Amino acid sequence: MAKQRARGRGSAPTVGRSRTPTIIAVVTLLVLVGVIAVAVVSAQANKNASLPVNQPVTPVNATYRTTVQNGVIVAGTGGTTIDVYEDALCPACKQFESVYGQQITDALNSGRLTVRYHMVNLLEQSSNPPGYSTLGGNALICAAQNGAFPTLHKTLYDRQPSEGGAGYTVDDLVTLGKNSGAGGDYESCVRNGTYSAAVAANYQQASTDPALQQTSGGSTGFGTPTIAINGQRVDINSSQFTAAIG
Repeated sequence: MAKQRARGRGSAPTVGRSRTPTIIAVVTLLVLVGVIAVAVVSAQANKNASLPVNQPVTPVNATYRTTVQNGVIVAGTGGTTIDVYEDALCPACKQFESVYGQQITDALNSGRLTVRYHMVNLLEQSSNPPGYSTLGGNALICAAQNGAFPTLHKTLYDRQPSEGGAGYTVDDLVTLGKNSGAGGDYESCVRNGTYSAAVAANYQQASTDPALQQTSGGSTGFGTPTIAINGQRVDINSSQFTAAIG
């Protein structure tokens, strides 16, 4: 009997001490997980809400024609041809467009230049969720076959999402394209990801082409933007590039 009482006195408090903190800890953990989840969803919503989807789009004065050939956007019909490799999420591509966009547009409008835009998904994993490089690249190719490439191209770089943040959704890209003047089958092209595989193929081709690699910081690889003339990479600050765009 004494042993039973002793065991009872010893076991009850022990069980009580071990279970109560455990229950409290589990409940607290669940609450914290819930709070964190709400915070993440809220932050994601705020990022999406901050993207300028419904602001008016400023049309680009472009008179040149664009076509799509094997997943590559061909702009203009000039005698000089340059190849431009871009990623919709690439900050350096945004800077390139900011500095040289108008000059390239003028050269295309005057009939002096042809530009082949290769949209790639180099930064596919750098948006949250991943995939904006492909979505943006696909939308630009869709716009090129539906009369809205110049304006949407400039708009997506002017309003580029932050690397590591939320990119434009499919719905956003449909809205931005239509606001940029896209007609025809633009919406279905974007929603169906018609050129998604082409964007990936463009990157595969570029990243394995020895002529397009560049050395930086002791390592060699493919980066964006990359400019090529006659199939050979040229430096953006080179006289060869300057002469090409006039």
